[in-house]
Amino acid sequence: MNKQKVDLLPLVEEIIDLDPQMRFVAIIDLKGNISEAIMKKNKTSLKSQKEEEHFCKQVAIRRKIRQQFDKSLGSVNYVHIERQKVTQFVIYPKRRTVYVTMEPDMDIARKMELINIIKKKTMKL
Repeated sequence: MNKQKVDLLPLVEEIIDLDPQMRFVAIIDLKGNISEAIMKKNKTSLKSQKEEEHFCKQVAIRRKIRQQFDKSLGSVNYVHIERQKVTQFVIYPKRRTVYVTMEPDMDIARKMELINIIKKKTMKL
């Protein structure tokens, strides 16, 4: 089977540009490898590149763990984590995982609006 490599850069650029409070967007394969990622200009990463890669591997592991409960609880739409320094969202399209971070002080209604937009933009991944 011939698998075409999809250019994900326009998609991550589109997502990071949704709001000035967005910090980071990564599209991760099911093994936890970063397929494409972008940091917002003028923002500095809160993690080193090695930590970022490790975190993405952990995202893939947690996805597998959560899938064990899909039959009884239904599949996960997204995961929302509020930290002191950052808000993290993990969205689960079929064959990829989308990881985004944004400023924690953003209004919750705006965060949910962004998640719904991102879910729509990434549903075919």
